[in-house]
Amino acid sequence: MSTGATGYAPRHTLPLRVEIIRQFKRRRTLAMFGILLALPWILVIAFQFGPGNNNGQNSLRLSDLATAGGLNFAAFALSVSASFLLVVAVALFCGDTVASEANWSSLRYLLAAPIPRDRLLRQKLIVALGYSAAAVTVVPVMALLAGTIVFGWNDITVPGTGEIIPAGDVLPKFAIVIGYAMVSNLVVAAVAFLLSVSTDSPLGAVGGAVGLVIVSTILQAVEALGGLREFLPTFWNTAWLDALAPVPDYSGMIKGVAVAVTYAAVLIAFAFRRFRHKDVVS
Repeated sequence: MSTGATGYAPRHTLPLRVEIIRQFKRRRTLAMFGILLALPWILVIAFQFGPGNNNGQNSLRLSDLATAGGLNFAAFALSVSASFLLVVAVALFCGDTVASEANWSSLRYLLAAPIPRDRLLRQKLIVALGYSAAAVTVVPVMALLAGTIVFGWNDITVPGTGEIIPAGDVLPKFAIVIGYAMVSNLVVAAVAFLLSVSTDSPLGAVGGAVGLVIVSTILQAVEALGGLREFLPTFWNTAWLDALAPVPDYSGMIKGVAVAVTYAAVLIAFAFRRFRHKDVVS
């Protein structure tokens, strides 16, 4: 005798397309992507009309080379957004996904549908990571578009050395840089996701993940920690700059990937374990 309801199949519950649409329609998703898409154009206006604009001729800093061309501008936009804005975006998408359901008292109804707990988490995690990846991608891509329109499609000028690299040679490296930015934010995503299954407060989950980055950044400046700093989740975040050098050095990025993936795997596994045994009352 079958013990399940007729036609019920756990693998068909909460399809990805349903969760993608649900999350896309939320105001926080639209607002965040609006901010991310607007940022490059705001930076363009700042460079065009700011009194300190020197068109990248008097300095070899990344900020002063931003107007040298579309690729330089995209690298600058990614640099200034990666340390905070993209962290907030990733924390928002991954920290809000389960906690918001608990906060709205809809989580227990989803589980009563019934949607298996592991499937519920997996579907939500996949969608959250997808939106996080999109958030990390739209800033440099939009910056590349805006920078090319305003400053032209020029070869990239390397910060610090002033060396010129053909734009065609840099594009594949820039794709690697964007991919690395996604991976380096996995720790933020995993912490936010763990907190999301542990609390009914979306703000607490998002704030906790952002707080981790702030604390890690502060500890990163403590030289007394020596080699231990290399195990901090933010230590290798700027290693992507080495990929844009005339002779790319990927060693820092490889270490950063190893640290990020290790932390993320452990934290996500703990999130699933915690949710399996959690007494859902909201």
